[in-house]
Amino acid sequence: MSSKENAKLSLCKTSTKLNKLSLNHGATGNCSIREVAGFLITPSGINNEHLNEGHIVKVAMDGTPEKNQSNQLSPSSEWRFHRDIYVHRPDVQAIVHTHSIHASTLSVLGKPIPPFHYMIAVTGGKQINCADYAMFGTQKLSDNIISALGIHKACLLSNHGLVAVGKDLQEAFDIAEEVEHLSQMYIQAKIIGEPNLLSDKEMDEVLGRFKSYGRWEKE
Repeated sequence: MSSKENAKLSLCKTSTKLNKLSLNHGATGNCSIREVAGFLITPSGINNEHLNEGHIVKVAMDGTPEKNQSNQLSPSSEWRFHRDIYVHRPDVQAIVHTHSIHASTLSVLGKPIPPFHYMIAVTGGKQINCADYAMFGTQKLSDNIISALGIHKACLLSNHGLVAVGKDLQEAFDIAEEVEHLSQMYIQAKIIGEPNLLSDKEMDEVLGRFKSYGRWEKE
């Protein structure tokens, strides 16, 4: 199996897993992996649980689907923000977009998720920003996402959902899953009262610790 076939299979498996974990449902959301001079992305309008490698679409950086593809399918309607993230963020190798219920619920508030829990730092920042609303699939939405995402690894999309990015598809998936978990915790905390927020200094300390997260260090 070629590396491209492996990437296509990974996109199919990830899309199916997102549905099974209720991070997406039906044909909602999309995933992509960077390739030379373009990217592979899930198609438009096909239930994520029914995807196979033949459904995955190769798209050039100008937004043109690769010619001579046997599937004749359209790429996800959100291909623009995938392309623009890859252009603006050379460090990003994969993108996961979800309509997960708790992150989507918070997105309708149009506000960032504040530092109520130290795991916010998994996204690379002190809060999770929320991109301003724009119609799905538009250049305006893409521009808003680029602005909200900045150098971080996730942002909400106002009245829409969530975008997570990573050095590979697994990291993008893991961050999307973690942000959904954080969103659920934040909603539940707000029901009880006003959450205690960590200070800038405390978040700086967490971000510093996360630079070596997963690596053993002698105290």
